[in-house]
Amino acid sequence: MLAPLAGRLARTAVANVRREFPHAPGTELRGPGDLVRPRAAHPAFHGCYDWHSAVHTHWLLVFLLEHHPEEIDVEAVRAVLDDHLTAADLERETLALVTSPGFERPYGWAWLVTLSAQCRAWTGANPAWGSALRPAADAVADLVLDWLPRAGRPVRAGTHANSAFSLGLLLDAAPVLGRDDLADAVRATATDWFLPDRDAPLTWEPSGEDFLSPGLAEADLVRRLLPAEEFPPWLQGFWPGLAQGEPRTLLEPVAVPDRLDGRLGHLDGLNLSRAAALADLAAALDPTDSRRGVLSGAADVHLGRGLEALSADGYASTHWLGTFAARALAARAGDLGGPRPR
Repeated sequence: MLAPLAGRLARTAVANVRREFPHAPGTELRGPGDLVRPRAAHPAFHGCYDWHSAVHTHWLLVFLLEHHPEEIDVEAVRAVLDDHLTAADLERETLALVTSPGFERPYGWAWLVTLSAQCRAWTGANPAWGSALRPAADAVADLVLDWLPRAGRPVRAGTHANSAFSLGLLLDAAPVLGRDDLADAVRATATDWFLPDRDAPLTWEPSGEDFLSPGLAEADLVRRLLPAEEFPPWLQGFWPGLAQGEPRTLLEPVAVPDRLDGRLGHLDGLNLSRAAALADLAAALDPTDSRRGVLSGAADVHLGRGLEALSADGYASTHWLGTFAARALAARAGDLGGPRPR
């Protein structure tokens, strides 16, 4: 299902990663010398309105280049990746991460290592991309190792601060990056934070500006942690109403009141991120498990509603939704990647 949309997603992504303004810096200014143009502060990731969106849009380009080269303008995509993923530009990005250790924690961090892992894992990628990204990815891994022991407890928001979603991306990327220390730390923290959870308050979802589901992000993380035979009973304790299709507010798509409002437009992303998580959870259950059909059906309706947003105008949506659309479509097809229950 992704192939028919790949060309449009790639064209939009190429244009957006080069678009410097409008821009939301998202960083602390310590003095007048920090007042520089986005392109100077972040030569690799200055586009797409904000840093994390620029990072994951570069991931989208690499993903489309690997999986759908026949549907996209390969020359244009490779040109922008060659232009941005250079050693010099990534050295500047690494410095920005190290000197401002709270910058983009944890969401932007997780996408940076995901991009690095995508470039490292795909044999068709320009080796220079992975080489240039390695210092930044290692810097993020070290930042995570410093942060997790101090974090204390998870953030269960439906936006960028959500812990479970980012820990899932970090856990997927760590083995590819050769960072067993990162994988071990994430696994230990996630086990401590999330495995004891029962009867999650899923009826509280969604909040008005969510683009992530706290409950689904947590379940999708635990899917990665547990052996295959242990995940279904954990899910029963965490989500006891699932087999009965409850709560409906989590299994039915969310109406978006105003797609041109950047924060209300988050709800389009929520439909897409839910679609990906629901599909991954369904795939983790035995075909004879009645909950699998509930999850698969919900994934389909969320995907259909979420994809409607790709026809909407407005940079508030186009600067980031392509990544979530690609992830949802790939998850529904079973080829998104990431570990299944062991």
